[in-house]
Amino acid sequence: MSDSPDAIRADIERTRAEFGRDVDALADKVTPSKVVHRQTQKMKGAVRSAVDRVMGAADDAGDRLGDASSSVADAGRHTVAKAQGNPLAVGLMAFAAGLVVAAVIPASSKEKELAEDIKEKAQPLVDEATDVAKTIGQDLKEPAQEAFAAVKDEAAGAAAHVRDDATHAVDEVKSSAQDARDNVTGGN
Repeated sequence: MSDSPDAIRADIERTRAEFGRDVDALADKVTPSKVVHRQTQKMKGAVRSAVDRVMGAADDAGDRLGDASSSVADAGRHTVAKAQGNPLAVGLMAFAAGLVVAAVIPASSKEKELAEDIKEKAQPLVDEATDVAKTIGQDLKEPAQEAFAAVKDEAAGAAAHVRDDATHAVDEVKSSAQDARDNVTGGN
């Protein structure tokens, strides 16, 4: 260790800065809001996973329904293209349009049936998602309470440790300052 007062002051300031960073890092790790935030992120991830499973099943059903409706639309466009410039084709097209209109009414019932089937098939996934969310909530209640208690205990221990370290650092600073004073005054 250097004997110059400036070097001692610089060493003291460096030690204080390091000590401050250590205390800040410890406080950040055991802050109850940070612990709760980490647990909340875990819960959100689990809920997102369950929602993704449910939405995946709904998307598949919607894709099948969309494919069926696009096939009907493509057939209609194909028929219109062939009918242009041909009066007989126009008459047949009118007849086909009547058939399509007649087919639409039962198709509406069919759509209702398909929707009901999709709903029935999706219900277990919805139930599972609800159960998962409830389970996650129940599973996180006790760990959150334990984490809070652990944080509280850790904070108390850390505060005592910080207090001891601060007392020790103050004693070292006083001792170093006294040594420096003795060196400057020539030991008197």
